[in-house]
Amino acid sequence: MKGKILNLGLILTSLIGYLEWGKDNSSFLFQTEFEIFKKLISDPISAFHPFTILPLFGQILLAITLFQKKTSKLLTYLGLGGIGILLLFMFAIGIIGLNYKIALSTLPFLITGYFAFKHHRNTDNK
Repeated sequence: MKGKILNLGLILTSLIGYLEWGKDNSSFLFQTEFEIFKKLISDPISAFHPFTILPLFGQILLAITLFQKKTSKLLTYLGLGGIGILLLFMFAIGIIGLNYKIALSTLPFLITGYFAFKHHRNTDNK
């Protein structure tokens, strides 16, 4: 059960990532994902980019684990990796650009990801 709670936490905390670009442009990842879903329906080719498809695929994999009887470690690791690529990149951008809002918005996911990885690694040893 703890694995499912951690995976749900990964999905939810990934949605609060914050992006800023240009002078007046900003959005949370949940807003951006909504736009991606709309584009996937109307113009699928325009939505295909590694930084859109990998995190979305990661979230789908983590969502699948929520409905499994026993949480799949492989799906959890793949989902964590898919979303983690984007959020680690955002964290690095926030640190390098001295943008604390971006860097801090990724910390809940990174912390939850650490505990999820640790939990699943420890269950491997039992």
